[in-house]
Amino acid sequence: MHQKKRSCSPFLALLTARGMLSAARMVVIVGCTLLAITSPIAQQKTVFTPQVYARIGSLYGTEASENVAKWRQLVSELQSEDLDEKLYEINRFFNRFDFVDDLVHWQQKDYWATPIEFISTGAGDCEDYTIAKYFSLLELGIPEQQLRLMYVTALELRQPHMVLAYYETPTSIPLVLDNINRRILPANKRRDLSPIYSFNGNGLWAAKAMGTGRKLRGSGPMKMWDDMVERLDRVMYGDKQE
Repeated sequence: MHQKKRSCSPFLALLTARGMLSAARMVVIVGCTLLAITSPIAQQKTVFTPQVYARIGSLYGTEASENVAKWRQLVSELQSEDLDEKLYEINRFFNRFDFVDDLVHWQQKDYWATPIEFISTGAGDCEDYTIAKYFSLLELGIPEQQLRLMYVTALELRQPHMVLAYYETPTSIPLVLDNINRRILPANKRRDLSPIYSFNGNGLWAAKAMGTGRKLRGSGPMKMWDDMVERLDRVMYGDKQE
């Protein structure tokens, strides 16, 4: 792919991660520093070009491209807000979307939607809420090491579930961003969740009482992640990579 001069945000860095995932580590390459970003607005215009919005519109309709533009505007407006406001607003924005099972929505047993697919269709399941929140918060300057996508068992529903965990420090009890209980609460207040494992761009961990857990060397949801990145890449840059 021909590299033009683009501002490099975590969202854009996600697109460069295609083909860079391994069973040992799910690596999201964030190779550019924040110093390279001139402003949130300039960053948005560089990544979300008119061509990108046109592709979104052709795939999902005019309303979809308008909804994506609202998301981009929210990310831009939140850049100067404090941490609590960023967590609250991103959690609230995505929790307004409809919950729809993958079999109904995508005619697949398990499908990880890109943030654009989720926003464009206005619906998804727990993984889709979590992935969209994760990348939105990365763009808002929250360090990757403070965010984990966490698989849990929702005890009251008796089914697997995914939430986003925010860690103030590596050993702190994380805050949980969830689409079931929409209040942002510390993990120790979420007795209805039993952790299984968590991951982010730096690796995969076996969960330990909603804490940091033990880093795994083996397999993870690599294939689902890689497929999502490839689909996002096609929307952002088209089928032909120059």
